[in-house]
Amino acid sequence: MTQAYTQEPGQLGDTPRQSGSRIGRLFDRFRFRLRNDRGLWRRGLVLAALALLLTLVMIFHADIPNRVGNLGSLLETFLPWLGLFLPVLLVLGLVRRSASAVLALVLPVGVWLNLFGGLMFSDKSGGGGELTVVTHNVNAENADPTGTAKDVAASGADVVALEELTVPAVPAYERALAGTYRYHTVQGTVGLWSKYPLSGTKPVDIKLGWTRALRTAVATPRGEVGVYVAHLPSVRVKFNAGFTAGQRDGSAEALGQAIAEEPLKKVVLLGDLNGTMNDRALAPVTAQMRSAQGAAGDGFGFSWPASFPMARIDQIMVRGLDPVSAWALPRTGSDHLPLAASVDY
Repeated sequence: MTQAYTQEPGQLGDTPRQSGSRIGRLFDRFRFRLRNDRGLWRRGLVLAALALLLTLVMIFHADIPNRVGNLGSLLETFLPWLGLFLPVLLVLGLVRRSASAVLALVLPVGVWLNLFGGLMFSDKSGGGGELTVVTHNVNAENADPTGTAKDVAASGADVVALEELTVPAVPAYERALAGTYRYHTVQGTVGLWSKYPLSGTKPVDIKLGWTRALRTAVATPRGEVGVYVAHLPSVRVKFNAGFTAGQRDGSAEALGQAIAEEPLKKVVLLGDLNGTMNDRALAPVTAQMRSAQGAAGDGFGFSWPASFPMARIDQIMVRGLDPVSAWALPRTGSDHLPLAASVDY
């Protein structure tokens, strides 16, 4: 039997009539409160202001200056994680029963989806491509270089780039990869292993005083591809200095200049750039190349730290090639995850 509640004469509009389905009654109750509880709009104005501030930070992140502690680059490194504030603000708004706070969330949610929704919710992967490449910072303190090399080789990649190589560990990588990759080069702390011949190999000066980048040409069945392997300087977050990235930024400029002068039209960059695609300091490189993850990967593709990835500081970028898929490989003995991508000519 349907239960109905009516109002006493003279009280019409003061309390909601409850009848029909449960959902209908809940909607009637919410509409009644929205119309009659004026505090519903006055409460939570601070939360609404925080939602507006979050919106402005995401929209104008590129305008936040780097003059003080490289704050802009630090924010851009972890920009996707600002989305964590959205459910927190929503819960607080509901606890406060604030229509203003909840409604204000429409703005930051819309901006976040515009920035990162394509990475999170679209399937861009097109399957296997004509050339598969892998990059991996193997970690200088890796206790199992042989196991790491075998794990990377199991990916089936045509070209493998390794960063943070040490002199004692290089022979172990060479032995473990020799059966799969006939051609290889090691320049300083970076190396490249390939199923196809290499030529024009040389170190790339990224203004560090020692070699952490190389350039070579890989003679694939579809023609030569210029391949760069780079490990840009690390960045640190210090209490008294902020985000110390000056040396990294200078190396990014030098690497960008080298790539800009590359004579081959088809180019691949593999390496640990110690920065994300959002970081404006990497613009000398990112402005002239496409991210394989951004073009053909699913999700953010975070690579560091391997135990709980929070940022994609390892990159696979291309010019003159079409990424068809990009993904992270299983964890090895390194503190970075290996990354892979397939491209078409």
